[in-house]
Amino acid sequence: MSGRKGMILVGAMVGILAVALVAFGNPVNMGICIVCFIRDTAGALGLHRAGVVQYIRPEIVGIALGAWLMSLKGGDFRTRGGSAPFTRFILGFFVVIGALMFLGCPLRMVLRLAGGDLTAVFGLLGFTAGILVGVAFLNKGFTLNRTYNMSKVEGFMFPAMQVALLILLITAPAFIFFSSEGPGSLHAPVAISLIAGLLLGAAAQRTRLCMVGGIRDFVMFKDTHLISGFLAILVVALIGNVITGNFRLGFSGQPVAHTDWLWNFMGMLLAGLGSVLLGGCPLRQIILAAEGNIDSAITFLGMLVGAAFAHNFGLAASGAGATANGKVATIIGLAVVAAIGLMNMERSAEVTLKGDVSIGS
Repeated sequence: MSGRKGMILVGAMVGILAVALVAFGNPVNMGICIVCFIRDTAGALGLHRAGVVQYIRPEIVGIALGAWLMSLKGGDFRTRGGSAPFTRFILGFFVVIGALMFLGCPLRMVLRLAGGDLTAVFGLLGFTAGILVGVAFLNKGFTLNRTYNMSKVEGFMFPAMQVALLILLITAPAFIFFSSEGPGSLHAPVAISLIAGLLLGAAAQRTRLCMVGGIRDFVMFKDTHLISGFLAILVVALIGNVITGNFRLGFSGQPVAHTDWLWNFMGMLLAGLGSVLLGGCPLRQIILAAEGNIDSAITFLGMLVGAAFAHNFGLAASGAGATANGKVATIIGLAVVAAIGLMNMERSAEVTLKGDVSIGS
């Protein structure tokens, strides 16, 4: 899977999987959505009580376990952490707040475009703008500093958590919630979803598939390697949607989407900026966590809590549009994430200055 051809093949596979999952029962234009699936899982665990979005999504479990197994096979599993873990928790929290304002992660943004949802264009514009702002921070020296090696046992905790979630899904104890209507009630069979997740996780681990990284690398280095995978997803999913009758071009009446263009833009602006500072999109954070990156595992927990907050406090948008609480939360999130960027940029500059002084003396 190395090289641009490998990335395009993986993108094509993801596009096929997304279309297939919809055919088997997932919501339209939501064959794969990392943030939506984290939100549904948070609801199933009772972290929020929005009854229409509660289901332990086996795709997330599969992505994590597929990446974990592949990292073990390829020698990439290495437990490390200590790079501003609580800052990463906060960034993960606000990435999800932004994504749920738009109603989808970067991957679902591409799948919405492939389904003919023109409201996703404003999300793409906001996402790109957020990445550009993030790149400006990177060029000014932003860093969350280095990681440190940790006990291998620590690295096994995240995959173990996913196994526990799978057991809860299969056994369905009374304290786990399952939607009887709405998006949470629409899902492919567990085995199919799990297999799709395993394939996606393994492929993403080997190719480092990441929408944020694709646009970032194109802007900073004119490198189209990563972004070619998402272009392949777009093309293949579009063809698949046309074949299956799920392509509908337009702004209104799109599944699990709203037409408030400004807040589609603002939500993905926040998600894009936060993801650049984290070093990857929500999908990439799960892959890194599965490889033993404890900071990314904490970022995942931040996203889980963010999804719960979004529904407990009316921050998430719906088909009716953005909520007043969600608009305020998005603005606060942009301010917090920008402050994190500025403070860590300044710290980097101070460290560099002190290093220069000590060398000179």
